[in-house]
Amino acid sequence: MPDTEQARIRNAALPLADPPSLDPLLERIGDAHYVLLGEASHGTAEYYRVRDALTRRLIEEKGFSFVAVEGDWPDCQAVHRAVTGAPGAPGDPAEVLAGFRRWPTWMWGNTDMAAFTRWLRRHNGNLPPERRVGFFGLDVYSLWESLHAVLGHLREHDPDRVGHAMEAYRCFEPYAQDPQSYALATRYLPEGCEPQVISLLGELRRSAARTDALDGSLAEFAARQNAEVLAGAERYYRAMLDSGPQSWNIRDHHMADTLDRLMEHHGPDAKAVVWAHNTHVGDARATDMADIGEVSVGQLVRERHMGKGVVLVGFGSYSGTVMAADEWGDVPRVMDVPPAHAGSLEDLLHGALPGEQALFVFPHVQLQRPPSTGPREWFHQERGHRAIGVVYRPRYERVGNYVPTVLAERYDAFCYLDRAQALTPLHALAAESPEEQTWPVGV
Repeated sequence: MPDTEQARIRNAALPLADPPSLDPLLERIGDAHYVLLGEASHGTAEYYRVRDALTRRLIEEKGFSFVAVEGDWPDCQAVHRAVTGAPGAPGDPAEVLAGFRRWPTWMWGNTDMAAFTRWLRRHNGNLPPERRVGFFGLDVYSLWESLHAVLGHLREHDPDRVGHAMEAYRCFEPYAQDPQSYALATRYLPEGCEPQVISLLGELRRSAARTDALDGSLAEFAARQNAEVLAGAERYYRAMLDSGPQSWNIRDHHMADTLDRLMEHHGPDAKAVVWAHNTHVGDARATDMADIGEVSVGQLVRERHMGKGVVLVGFGSYSGTVMAADEWGDVPRVMDVPPAHAGSLEDLLHGALPGEQALFVFPHVQLQRPPSTGPREWFHQERGHRAIGVVYRPRYERVGNYVPTVLAERYDAFCYLDRAQALTPLHALAAESPEEQTWPVGV
C-alpha cells in the first residue's frame, strides 16, 4: 500500500478511546431518528462495549426511545419488562439474560449485555413509566414461543378468540417444535399451516388496532407482534429449504417491519437504536449481496426513512479472539481470529493503524456516484470485509467470511478495533435443540 494511502487513512482516523471520543459520531447522527449499530461477529466484547457507550449517550443526550436487537421477541420482551421495572419482573435484568435458552445464548446472555441492561434499568428508574426506554427483539425465529405467548394472552384477555390460536397450535403440533420437520412437510403440503396463521394474525391485528386507538396497550401490541413473528417464521421455515435469497429476505423484511411497528407504537417523535450484525445493519446495495438479490435491514430503513434521518455504523477488527461454535448447536468456545487476509479492508486498516482503535465518519451516502476519471478514495474502493457468524471455522476463512464491500456506501461511519477479544457468557454453555440449524452463516 502506498505511503500516501496510509497517510490518508491516518488523517481520516479519529481516536476511539472513551465515550467522549464518540463526539464526532454524535454530531454526524444529529437529529436522526434511526441509528443502526453493527458488529463483525456475534461473539466479540469490544463491539458490545462501543455500542453500549454510544447507546447510553443517545438515550441521555438525544432522547432515544428504545433499543431493538437481533433477538427473539418473547425473550427480549422479558428483558424489556426488567429494564422498565414492570410489576413482577426480576429486579436484575441479567437474571433474564441468563435464562435465555435458544442457541446461540451467548449473543445476549453475556456480561457486557448484563452491564448495559443494568444501566438501562437504573436510568429508567428515574423516569415516569411513559418515558422509560424499552428493549425489544426484531427477529423471526421464535415460532413456538410466540405461538404459546399468543395463546396465553388470548386465554387471559380475549378467550372468545382462543379458537383461532388453537387451530394454528394443532396444525404445528405434529412437528414437535422441529422447524426442519415442518419445512420438509411443506414439500408435500405447500400451504402448510399458512391459512391458520393468517387467520390468527388477522384477528390479532384487528384487536391491536382497536386497543391502540384507546390506550396504546403494550400487552396488546406484544400479542399482535407475536402473531407477526408466527407468520414471519412460518414463511421463513417454508422458504429455508430453497436456494436463493428468499429466506434471508423474509427475515430482514420482518425485522424492518417490526422496527416500523415499534416506531409507530412509540409515536411520531420516536427514535430507535438497533443492534445487529453488520450483514443486517449495512446497506446490501454496497456489497455483493445485491448481486444475488439479497436486501438488508439497513437498506430497507434507508429506503423507507431517510427523510427522518438514518445513520448506519459498521464494525471490524484485524485479529484477536471470538466466542463461536464449530458446528450448528455445538458448545461454543473461545477461538483465535487470525490476521485478516491480504487485500481485505481489515488488512488495509491494520497497515495504517496497527494496534489502534479508530472511528471513521464518512460523507453523506451517495450510492449512485458519477463515473470518476481518477483513483477512488480507499473508502470508495471495493474490498473484502470480514463477517464472523455464530459458527466459525478459521481454517476456511478465505472461502466464506469476507463480504465484498464499498465501505462508505455500506455505512455512514465505521469503528475499527485492530485487536478485539471474545465476550464472556453469563453461564456455562451447552449444545441445545436442532432449531439452531436454521441460523444462516455469518449473521
